[in-house]
Parts: sequence; structure tokens; C-alpha cells
Amino acid sequence: MQYLPQFIGLATIALLGAMSPGADFVLVTRNSLVHSRKIGIFTAIGIGLGVLVHVFYTLAGIGLIISKSILLFNLIKYVGAIYLIYLGLKSISAKPQFQKNEIEKESDKAKNISPAKAMLSGIATNALNPKVTLFFLSLFMQFISTGTPFLIQVLLGLEVAFVIGSWFVIVAMLFSNDALKSKIKKIGHWLERLTGAALILLGIKVALSTRE
Repeated sequence: MQYLPQFIGLATIALLGAMSPGADFVLVTRNSLVHSRKIGIFTAIGIGLGVLVHVFYTLAGIGLIISKSILLFNLIKYVGAIYLIYLGLKSISAKPQFQKNEIEKESDKAKNISPAKAMLSGIATNALNPKVTLFFLSLFMQFISTGTPFLIQVLLGLEVAFVIGSWFVIVAMLFSNDALKSKIKKIGHWLERLTGAALILLGIKVALSTRE
């Protein structure tokens, strides 16, 4: 019970941070709409695993090194930006699906996206975002001190990953709803292009980001 306030406070801030629109939200929404609920959920799980990457190196002290090293920060920043822009360009090239045979072709194409690939895309999108690194570093510094037992630190990190991953599972389930997808089927390619443009803009934003 001693650390209950830390668990509650950290979970609350992590959830609010996850709810803020960003690359993770755009990716989960896109994969849920374009592919399937299963793919959307695996993308969300990947984001949760990406959070664990941040948790690991933050607890190991590497997060502080990254925040102080311009070289490491820029390396992660540009790799993450390029990946987001790449995903965005793929989405922008989406084709209209007005005819039934085109829809079937797109459905077959969607099957080529494996759960593992969806999960990896979630991990990469989250883990390669340097702003998330700084977010976790500042977040953990508020809730973890040198006197906090290591087990508690690990549990706090697992809690954050679970909360964020669970939020995006909910997002995936919402945007993969059949009723919603049927309503936007005719404009699906435009929606995908819109999410693609959002990913490109987010990639540019990441590329221009600073440590401040």
C-alpha cells in the first residue's frame, strides 16, 4: 500500500499521454480500418512492447544518456522519422475500392499483413520516437527515486506498458467495428490517404524535434 499513490498517479498520466493524438494512434487506427480487428490489436500489443523498450533503458539509466547525447538522440530521431514517413507514403498510395472485385483484391492484400508484422510496426513506431524517450524519463523521475525498490520500479514500468497497450487495444476494437467500417468503405482510400498524410507530418515533426 505504500506505493499505491505512485501506481495510481503513473497509470493516470500514462493513460492521458496515450490518449493524446500521435503516431501510435494513427497507426492503430489505420491498421484497424484497412486490415482487421486482429491486425489492429496486434499493432496495439506491439506498441505496448515498444513501451517496454523505453521502460527497460530508462530503468537501466540509458534513457538519461540518450537525453544528454545529441548523436544518439538524433540517430533515434531520424530513424523514427524515416519509418513514419515510409508508412505514410504507403498509405497515401491507397487505391479506391468502389467495385466489389477491388474490395476482394484489397481483402486478399490485407491478409498479407501478418500479426507479427503488425506487432513489429507497433514496436518500431513507439520505440523509435525520441519524444517518448524524454516523456518516460521525465515521467519516471517524478515517481521513482533512488530509494524505490527495483521490483517496484519494474512493476511500475509493466503497469505503464499494460495501460498504454490496453488503451490502444480499445482503439483497435472501436475502429475495426464492422458497422463503422461499412459506413466508410467508399471513402476508405481517402481516409487511408489522410492517415498517411498524418504519419508523414508526424515523421517531419519528429525529424524537427529537439531535446527541449
